[in-house]
Amino acid sequence: MGLANGRNPVSIVVPCHRVIGSDGSLTGYGGGIDRKRFLLDLERRTAPAGGSAQAELPGLVARP
Repeated sequence: MGLANGRNPVSIVVPCHRVIGSDGSLTGYGGGIDRKRFLLDLERRTAPAGGSAQAELPGLVARP
């Protein structure tokens, strides 16, 4: 993976608090589920006018 990252001129970074379970549930997060919920709610409240943070930067779904 390090070699691929070094050769790729564009990096795609998804904050790990955006990863959710395949059933839509909040999954583990190093900072704790309460902090994850806070960050997601903060993004929702501060979304740009005319759109939502979720629509612009969708969460990744963790699949087993």
